[in-house]
Amino acid sequence: MTSSTAVEARPFPGRMALVHTGRLFSLGLDVLVYSCKRPFQVREFLEQAWFIARVSSLPTALFAIPFGATISLLLYQLLDQFGAASATGAGGVLAITQQAAPIVTALLISGAGGSAIAADLGARTIREEIDAMRVLGIDPVKRLVVPRVLAMMYVAAVLNGLASVVGVAGGYFFNVIVQGGTPGAYISSFNLLAQAPDIFVSELKAIVFGFVAGIVAAYRGLNPPPGAKGVGDAVNQTVVISFISVYMINLVMTQVYLLVVPPKGL
Repeated sequence: MTSSTAVEARPFPGRMALVHTGRLFSLGLDVLVYSCKRPFQVREFLEQAWFIARVSSLPTALFAIPFGATISLLLYQLLDQFGAASATGAGGVLAITQQAAPIVTALLISGAGGSAIAADLGARTIREEIDAMRVLGIDPVKRLVVPRVLAMMYVAAVLNGLASVVGVAGGYFFNVIVQGGTPGAYISSFNLLAQAPDIFVSELKAIVFGFVAGIVAAYRGLNPPPGAKGVGDAVNQTVVISFISVYMINLVMTQVYLLVVPPKGL
């Protein structure tokens, strides 16, 4: 009887994971609701957007160059075996626009901007500033989290365009200069596979990734482990959780997009 009671009282191993997941979704819903309510923290939004753009713009551009170059190099080697090397530009633009640019943007936004947000909110939490705001009747989600998440989304959409342009330019350089491809063939093949919905879904991915990265960073910042070391742990957890979430969401969004929008034939 005692053994049976002990087994029944044993907590579910994944209980805390489910609790944190539920609270994370709750925070995301609160941010969506508060984003439509006044007053809006315009100054906080602009400051956070400028900070995130400043720390993420250059790394995003530098990170997009090897992505574009690698895609161009691999496609050229593959298509050249089938006598279709002139279609390298078409495949490169499609891969960079649909996949590489949003992923690069999400990784840099999560690593640079997300970690900074988690560290800032985590430091405020352990100094009990967040509790003081609640005592004064100020909602920290509306005052601090909403402008930061919206700033992440806005900067992600802008940097996605930057990553697309830089990635295509990097692919063009390596295809034409390094591999000896034809400049006109690379550029003229852009419209063989790429289409307008590819740009739209790329921007949508970037916005969703920015939202997810901002929510994860804010949640871990508002709920860090105890002590100063807990802030560092929260920052590390923010980056890891954001990366995993981005890859999973990208898989789902890509599958849905390919089912809804048929690929453009040659």
